[in-house]
Amino acid sequence: MEHPNAVSALEQQLDAALARYGRLPMVIVCVGTDRSTGDAFGPIVGSRLARNVKLAGVHILGTLDEPVHAVNLQTTLQKIDEWYPVKPFVIAIDACLGKFDHVGQISLEVGPLRPGAGVKKVLPEFGDLCITGVVNVSGFMEYFVLQNTRLAIVMRMADIVADALTSSIVRWYERHPNVKTGM
Repeated sequence: MEHPNAVSALEQQLDAALARYGRLPMVIVCVGTDRSTGDAFGPIVGSRLARNVKLAGVHILGTLDEPVHAVNLQTTLQKIDEWYPVKPFVIAIDACLGKFDHVGQISLEVGPLRPGAGVKKVLPEFGDLCITGVVNVSGFMEYFVLQNTRLAIVMRMADIVADALTSSIVRWYERHPNVKTGM
């Protein structure tokens, strides 16, 4: 997170993943709630993306105004299935807890997100690509830890993810003119 080239390093990873797996429709689901500082990472990223990414076929779910969280995640995933006759490419974004020396790290992985694992919740796995940010330390009183996470850490990480994802999606979109017309 503190690395001066964090945005460009994440952009490079995203560019490679989108070049290999990206397709339209694309849905970015940012998981979390604004009622917990640590868990606000996803909705903060979602709000920034919703403001900055206005491309046909790219949809953002999970913002500070309309969060996607444990209570409505299943319904949101069902709506995505209903809205798209063709399976969309889903990018899942969420906060997570980790080791002390990993706080501030951002991870990009091909495959589904396992939301709620850090707080021992059983929620549906989803996504083709997932981005997680380690916002605080796991192991003891996870809900309390998420509640008391420093907002500055969450905001810096959210800025990095939103900036990198915005640039990578726009670049991928511009390189694939046929995806916009369905050809």
